[in-house]
Amino acid sequence: MTYLVPYPQSRGVNRLRREVDDLFSRFFESGPPKELGEAVFMPALNLKETETAFEVSAEVPGLKPEEIKVEYEDGVLTLSGEKKEEREEHKGNYHLVERRFGSFSRSVRLPKEVDVEQLKATHKDGVLVVELPKAAKSAGKTIEVKAG
Repeated sequence: MTYLVPYPQSRGVNRLRREVDDLFSRFFESGPPKELGEAVFMPALNLKETETAFEVSAEVPGLKPEEIKVEYEDGVLTLSGEKKEEREEHKGNYHLVERRFGSFSRSVRLPKEVDVEQLKATHKDGVLVVELPKAAKSAGKTIEVKAG
């Protein structure tokens, strides 16, 4: 009489399953991702188009206007900056010093029909708003073909 014996799964399949499980657990971890022990700061962006302009807003809490750089070149708006925070506390018989930092750079490609001379950036209550007015579109022109 023949007995049924369970077939052992190969090591490769088990290892693949563990790696996929690890990948999903890292992807769905709460909190900001870490790079070399430093928190990665990536502000959320919103892009809105109206009849006359594009408006990009970014959440940049804790940053001062002079810590943010706004550039527009060849249809690409780039927002960048560095967040630095330091806290020092002396109480009783202990001394606490904490330092946190992180830099970011976000780029958004926009149509090239932006009036570069009219760009405006404002910062209020931790929100950066960049207004990019649309350039006046040149009207089409019909050219008469003359016999040479």
